[in-house]
Amino acid sequence: MRFSSQTDIETIKSGKFVCIQGLSHRFFSIITDLMLETAHPEILQFPPDEGEGLLKELLTTNSMYATAQLKPMLMLNSLNHISPVKTVPHHFASVYEATRKDIETIFGDEKDVSNNYFNIGNPLDMDAPVCLNLHNLAERSNGVFGKTGTGKTFITRLILAGLIKSNKATCLIFDMHSEYGLEARQEGSGTFVKGLKTLFPSKIAIFSIDPVATQRRGTAPDVAVKIPYQDIHVEDIMSLQQELNLHATATEAAYLLHGKYKKDWLAVLLSKGINAKELAEEIGAHPESIAALYRKLKHIEKYSFFTPDPVPSVTDTIIEYLDKRKSIIFEFGNYSSTFCYLLVANIITRRIHSSYIQKTERFLGTKKPELEPSKLMIVIEEAHKFLNPTAASQTIFGTIAREMRKYYVSLFIIDQRPSGIDPEILSQVGTKVIAQLSDEKDVQAVLSGSAQANTLKTVLNSLDTKKQALVIGHAVRMPIVIETRTYDQIFYKAMQLDASINIENDLF
Repeated sequence: MRFSSQTDIETIKSGKFVCIQGLSHRFFSIITDLMLETAHPEILQFPPDEGEGLLKELLTTNSMYATAQLKPMLMLNSLNHISPVKTVPHHFASVYEATRKDIETIFGDEKDVSNNYFNIGNPLDMDAPVCLNLHNLAERSNGVFGKTGTGKTFITRLILAGLIKSNKATCLIFDMHSEYGLEARQEGSGTFVKGLKTLFPSKIAIFSIDPVATQRRGTAPDVAVKIPYQDIHVEDIMSLQQELNLHATATEAAYLLHGKYKKDWLAVLLSKGINAKELAEEIGAHPESIAALYRKLKHIEKYSFFTPDPVPSVTDTIIEYLDKRKSIIFEFGNYSSTFCYLLVANIITRRIHSSYIQKTERFLGTKKPELEPSKLMIVIEEAHKFLNPTAASQTIFGTIAREMRKYYVSLFIIDQRPSGIDPEILSQVGTKVIAQLSDEKDVQAVLSGSAQANTLKTVLNSLDTKKQALVIGHAVRMPIVIETRTYDQIFYKAMQLDASINIENDLF
């Protein structure tokens, strides 16, 4: 595209959403690159001096111009049918800034009666809401990516608010830093913003392994969590091999312990492991392997929420809440170590996944609509710790990501290092919201599998540090760069109003 001489090139940004009007189609496109051009190379060799205003004006009008690279993503025919681009517009076709109506045509309207659309922001330099299709979002696993400080948590909170408000999915949020429940500090300022529990008190329950920390922040948790040793399976420990630096012989010892003592394997190890030689002779393992396993797992005892006593399984309580379509924020309080987060998330998710398999098979066997499980989205931070190439084959999260919601369970992953995630898993992510990434490996990883990867790479590199993101995938009809919606009093009122309307509809 060539700009007219009257256009101020500095007002046009890479990533801007524009429309090309052809003879029979309207092409929805984004600007991927901007360039300055001249009709004659001599102009650059002998540029006009500062005082030669008239010459500058003549050259600007006739011999110097700017061009933009455009990438058509969708086209609209005369019957208002939207389809992928299968042709190109003719020479000299006019290019216009997209209008609010164009945005609604492509991305939907939040006021639509289907309740499928949720506003997450505006296109660059436009006041028009870009909506995610929440129905499509809930069909697959999704991800928010960006380097530290780009606002991943705020974008995630926005999207989760839309899912919870619309009842399109029930969410289980493993909240590593207590940022989603009650309130959180807004980065870059001393102000605080409301958490999801504050916005939707009747739709969300807080589970906490550190209830004292939760109380200090303003309220008691709905459930104070205790996890018995019997709930910790060998598979949960094996998925932490890298984190614990466990040797293969130590993992073999764990399986030997489980073979003899079943669910009590960990309690036996922690009580008898100090006498490694005796325990090794008892189960037929090498003493050094038992000693290594004991040293690595001994510090589980310092976490007060783990208990050797038989207590009711918290997973059963979580499933009861999820069956009532009540989302859960699982807080870790002061227990925010990576080891603790990975272990607890693995234990709970593994049992929930098994429960959903049983529910799905029961539903498929009976075909009764009332037995169909509700959609569950599990939200995890530090996703590369769960889904790196080694762990992805061992953790339950890798299994869920590959199943493509076969059993009504999907993932919502949040990460600053997408290059650390197994490429096969990353390719299964249906919708990606990508903030600024500085590492070239991360950029290549997050765009792998996209048909417009080379084009979008240029757009991604032009994003601002905060409040801008590239949205691609299943929940939007075409890639688009947005300025994210502000999480403020106006947003709170909209969420609470809509939530009250949804509750009334449910009652009737």
